Parts: sequence; C-alpha cells; structure tokens
Amino acid sequence: MAGVVVALLACAGFAACTAAAETPAPAPTAETETTKPLPATGAIDAGTYVVYGFTAPFEVTVPDGWESFGWGVLKDWEVFVNFLSPGYVPTDACAWQNALVAVDPSPEAFVAAMTAQASTETTPPVEVVMGDYSGFEFDYSVENGININDCGKEHVCLWSEQATDCTRGYSMVTERETERVLDLNGELALFAVGEFQSVTDELTEEARAVFDSIEFVREE
Repeated sequence: MAGVVVALLACAGFAACTAAAETPAPAPTAETETTKPLPATGAIDAGTYVVYGFTAPFEVTVPDGWESFGWGVLKDWEVFVNFLSPGYVPTDACAWQNALVAVDPSPEAFVAAMTAQASTETTPPVEVVMGDYSGFEFDYSVENGININDCGKEHVCLWSEQATDCTRGYSMVTERETERVLDLNGELALFAVGEFQSVTDELTEEARAVFDSIEFVREE
C-alpha cells in the first residue's frame, strides 16, 4: 500500500523522484485484519503496520529484513525510516550544546530553523501533501569539512525533543536523510528516510519505498 505524496514545486529527496505517486493508491482505510500495531522493538515480519502516538495514526509497509527500534524502522543498521516530533533545533549542529532553541510546532518554523542551522546543508524545501496534511520535504546532510570529534559529545545534533540534550544526532558525518515535516492539526510530525552509511542503490530504493508507503488512517 503506497502513500500518495504530492510534490507541489519540484521533485526532491532521498533517491529523488522515486515516490510512488506514479500509480493511484487505494483510499486510506481503518485498521483491518491485515494490519497490526508496530511493535516497540525487534524484528518484524513483512507487512503493513499501524503507528500510534501522534494525533493521527498512520500505516507503514515494510518488506522482509526490517526491524522496529521504538521511533522508526531500520534494516541492518544501514538505512532507516523514522517518525518523531521535534521541539528544539540547535543553531549550530556541531556546537549544539547550550544552543538548542525551541521552535514553534509548525512546518514553516521548523524548516526555517533547519535551513538556517550552521554546520549542515539542506536542499530547498518543496511543499508536500499527505492525505489531509500538508508540509515540506528537504534533504539534510553534514557540511563538508566538519570533524565529528570537534562536535559536542562527538556527534552532530539535528534537532531534539527536549531542551537539555540532543535526542537526534549523527555519530558519523557520512549520515544523511530526507525529512518530511507535516502539520497534524497543530502537532508537528517529522518523517525521515536516510542512511547510516553509504549503501547500494537497491537498498536506497527499498528504504524510499518504505518511506513512501506511509499513509494516514481515516478512522470511521
């Protein structure tokens, strides 16, 4: 089951232009016998899972070989798809300690903070629509020349869910991702697909397919 993502400006993102908008997707449905809640941790079978915890539940479909790690799914610690709710963005991703700044829970405010962040690079955001929700999508990576050993606690901090410490960071400068941030009725929700390290094109495409499978559930 592929989620439909409408890029209103241009095609962008991790394995750009591989989104499954090429074929019509079935209308979102409430949870059925073929879907089940995503486990908190551990290996998961291929199939479609429902994720709760946001104001709007959504489904994600994974092939064989993936596992859940509490705030997303990953394969072999090489590629991942995660879903979180950021509240703070450091002004400098490397010198992030004591530099976490609260952001308004809106896609516009989050995108502005991320594009202004020092020590990292972002592509121009494109507008996206997922079901009833709208927001932005952009690529994110570490700026060339950054030495991870010079950064706070030897990692780059993307953003955080708390004001006192970083909850989303990179331990290697080669990590990268595509972020899609949405307004869920006033709640800021972030979905990301990325690499812990350089991987094959096939694995990149597989991760993007999982990312594009995310589809909001319309409960009846």
